[in-house]
Amino acid sequence: MNVTVNTRELKKILDLTPPEQNIMLVGRHGIGKSEILAEYYQSKGQKVISFFLGQMSDPGDLIGLPHKNEASGKTDFLPPYWFPTDGEPIVLFLDELNRSRPEILQTVMDLTLNRTLAGRKLPAGSRIISAVNDGDEYQLTDLDPALVSRFNIYWFRPTVSEWLIWAEENGVDRRIIAFISKEQNWLDDDGCGEGTDLDRHPDRRSWKRVSDILSGRPELEPIDKKLISGIVGTKTAAKFIQFVTSENTLAGSDVLLQWDKYRSKVYKLQLHELSMLNESMFRFLETGNDVEENKDVISSALESYLKHLASNKKNEAYAHWVSLFGNNDYPHAVLFIMTQKPVLYKDIMKFVKNL
Repeated sequence: MNVTVNTRELKKILDLTPPEQNIMLVGRHGIGKSEILAEYYQSKGQKVISFFLGQMSDPGDLIGLPHKNEASGKTDFLPPYWFPTDGEPIVLFLDELNRSRPEILQTVMDLTLNRTLAGRKLPAGSRIISAVNDGDEYQLTDLDPALVSRFNIYWFRPTVSEWLIWAEENGVDRRIIAFISKEQNWLDDDGCGEGTDLDRHPDRRSWKRVSDILSGRPELEPIDKKLISGIVGTKTAAKFIQFVTSENTLAGSDVLLQWDKYRSKVYKLQLHELSMLNESMFRFLETGNDVEENKDVISSALESYLKHLASNKKNEAYAHWVSLFGNNDYPHAVLFIMTQKPVLYKDIMKFVKNL
């Protein structure tokens, strides 16, 4: 059976795996493999060098160009532009490994076994991580079993909750976050093999592009349906625009930072809208953006909000909020609540005990 890991598990695996062991990630395009690795290692002060092997035609990009050594009369290879000269370890990310040419794969073989390119060793402590595309829609190269055996292999499947937290941290348009929070199946869609190669389907990368276009524009225009269709496909664009024009959604950050302003709107929300607001609050608390400097305001608003949910007619929404509190996706949010409002934690435990 394949070993499937989400983002949180992958980061723990990266922590525990010795640098001399190679890692291979298997997953669809557009799920954030390269971005997650780059952010993770850069946060630790390590340089990440990425190669898209499927676009590489000459091994010289990896090993450097040959030249005649005048002293020895033999052929040497000039160091490639990326090769570290300061002795500091690097992370080599070899993307699209199973789309690369056979001559490129031969170069990778020596690299993965000996950490050597044309007789030149990578600095001690350097890591090699590869990624391969998974799915019938890709033009793939069969990998040599000897090469595959040199990797620890994990099927990378980041969860929707992880993407939503990332989206909150990185300023993705709130309408997109609210839409994916409710319609999670529309985050990634491979189209089930229907249509042509040029048909568009949503993925995490395409939603970020939509966000870049919509950011700072509170109202959608008629042209937006076609504009968004060219990024995520016509069916997805229609569903998204219908959601934006019909749903009554509030951002958790707004409610927690400006309770008095939004309180009357909160009181009018239906159960499914309250559930979306619950998740938005937890994502906001998890990211830490504007939380510490406004902790007293947020704590007071949270207490008022939960009193509203604890009323009989909103009890299901309170139960949903409690379930999120026990969810492993929001450790920082849980810690904030327990330290800033321990009385709320006692109420939660009492609620759970009476179920």
